[in-house]
Amino acid sequence: MVFRARFRTTKGVFVVTVHRTWAPRGADRFYNLVRAGFYDGQALFRVIPGFVVQWGISGTPNIAEAWQNATIRDDPVRHENSRWTIDFADAGPNTRTTQVFVNLGKNTRLDSDGFAPFGVVTSGFATLRRLYHGYDDAPTNDQEQMTRQGEKFVRKHFPKLDSILTARIAR
Repeated sequence: MVFRARFRTTKGVFVVTVHRTWAPRGADRFYNLVRAGFYDGQALFRVIPGFVVQWGISGTPNIAEAWQNATIRDDPVRHENSRWTIDFADAGPNTRTTQVFVNLGKNTRLDSDGFAPFGVVTSGFATLRRLYHGYDDAPTNDQEQMTRQGEKFVRKHFPKLDSILTARIAR
């Protein structure tokens, strides 16, 4: 199964084409999150040029906390972490939940760490290049506060971050 997800952001649109054969558990989780509107309104909180753009923490604290322990098992790595591929972030084996990242560079060193791409950005590359990256990795250190305090915390401490307006399964 192959499907596309269209992300409309504060900087424009990008499209991800998902290949279930690459990482079926990751593809299925991503499909269900997009279909449910989970990523709508979320901050693109980690933008490091040449490395990654990451998102996946709900701006609503009770939703973010509910998903913290809703893990899925790892998929075997069947496709390398080349530029524009998308993966689930994790905190170790079998800890993937809702956070995803797009590789903005060739990050094949992540292959041996078990990061299994489940899709690839197929349009909107300029949108991803335009995302605000002035905070570098700083928001990553505040993920606990983002989870507990939500959008209010993000807007107060990282007001320049871009966000996802809507994410939809494309027909």
